[in-house]
Amino acid sequence: MWKYILCFLISTTIFLGLYFKGKVYYSTRLQLPVLRCHPLAENCKVFPPSSPYTRWERTECQDLDFNSLKCKHIQSEHHFIMKTLSKEEEDYPLAFIITIYKDLEMFVRLLRAIYAPHNVYCIHIDDKAQAEYKLSVQRLAECFPNVFLASVSEIVTYGGFSRLKADINCMEDLVRSPVKWRKVINLCGQDFPVHTKLELVRYMQDEKWKDKNMTPGVKQPVYIRHRTEIQHKEITGHYVTSLGQDHKKTPAPHNLTIYFGTAYYSLQRAFVEYVLTSPVAKDLLEWSRDTYSPDEHYWVTLNHLEDAPGSNVNAGWGGNIRAIKWKDQEGSVHQGCKGMYIRDICIYDVEDLPWIIERNSMFANKLDTTRFPEALDCLEQWHRHKVLQQATVPIQLSWQLATEVDITDAGHS
Repeated sequence: MWKYILCFLISTTIFLGLYFKGKVYYSTRLQLPVLRCHPLAENCKVFPPSSPYTRWERTECQDLDFNSLKCKHIQSEHHFIMKTLSKEEEDYPLAFIITIYKDLEMFVRLLRAIYAPHNVYCIHIDDKAQAEYKLSVQRLAECFPNVFLASVSEIVTYGGFSRLKADINCMEDLVRSPVKWRKVINLCGQDFPVHTKLELVRYMQDEKWKDKNMTPGVKQPVYIRHRTEIQHKEITGHYVTSLGQDHKKTPAPHNLTIYFGTAYYSLQRAFVEYVLTSPVAKDLLEWSRDTYSPDEHYWVTLNHLEDAPGSNVNAGWGGNIRAIKWKDQEGSVHQGCKGMYIRDICIYDVEDLPWIIERNSMFANKLDTTRFPEALDCLEQWHRHKVLQQATVPIQLSWQLATEVDITDAGHS
C-alpha cells in the first residue's frame, strides 16, 4: 500500500510542478509591456523653457493592455487627437503605410503623433511577430475606423523582396479605402515625425512637390550595381545572400534604366494606381524578386519614367523625407552620432535632437525606446507642443502630453 501512496505523492508533485511552471511561463509570455513614464529629460534643450516658477511634467502614462479597455478610454488616456485640427488638413487627406514587428510602445507613440480622423492608416505587421503583439496592435486598430491591418502579411527579411511587397500589399488595400487620400507616405516602426500633420500637408502642396512624387535617388552608382546584376536569394525571415558571379541577372525589363535611392517616399494616388496596374511596373516588380533591397531601386526607377503619374525625372536627391545620420556622412552632413550606430545608422540620443530639428525633415529615423528612451520622450513632447500651437480648434486636456506645473506649490516641490 505504501508503494502506491508514495507513487501517488511523487506523481502529484511532478504534476503540480509542471502546472505552476507552465502557468508562470504562460503568464510571462502574455505580459504586455508597460508604457514607461519617464520624467522629462533635463537636457531636453528643444522643449520650450518653463518659467522660473514652473516646470514641465508629463501627463499620466497608461499601460498597453488594450484588451481590457474600452476604445473611448484608449483614445483619451493615450492622448490621441480625435478631431481634425484645421480645414487645410481636412482638405488634403493623406494615407500612411506603417511596417512594424516589435516595440508596441514605439508604435503607439508613432501612431498617435501622426493620427488624424480624416487620414487613413494601413499597418503591416511582420508575420513573424509574436502573437501577443499582433493581437495588441489589432485591438488598438479596431478603436479607429480609419486604421486597419494589411489584408496580407509578409515574413519580412532585411534587404529582401518581402520588404517591398509589404508596402505593395498595403497599397492594394489603400486604393480600396473610402478615404479619398491624395498622397501616401511610408513609415517603419523606428520613425517619428518632425513635421506636424499641417506642415506635412503644406510640404506636399509646395510648388515644387504638389504635382510630383518624392523618391530621392540617382542613376545606380557602379559600386551598387551588384545588387541588381547578380541574383540573390532571400532566406525567409533571416537574410539575403548573393548567389555569386555565376548567377547573372537578365537586363531590366522594358529597357529600364535602374536608379538607386531611399526606400522612403511620398507618392501620388495616381502613381500608386499605376504601380498596381501598369505592365511595366508589374514586370519590374517580378524582375526585382531576386535583387538585393529592391525597395531602394523600385520606386525611384518608376518615378523616372515620363509616363508615370507625378514622375520627377530630374529630382535627384531632392525631397526632405528623412533625417538620418549615416556613419559614412560623419564630418560632412553631420558631426557624429551622440547615441550609437547600428547598421551604420544612428540611433538617436537627446543630444542629436537639435540637429534633427534644424534639418526639418518630414520624419526622423531612428528612435528606440529601449536604448535611448529620453530622446523619444523629448522629441515627442516638442512635436506635440508644436501640433497644439498650430491647431485652429479648442485644445482638449487629453491631447496634452505635458503640463506646466507650479513648483512653488508644496504639493509639487
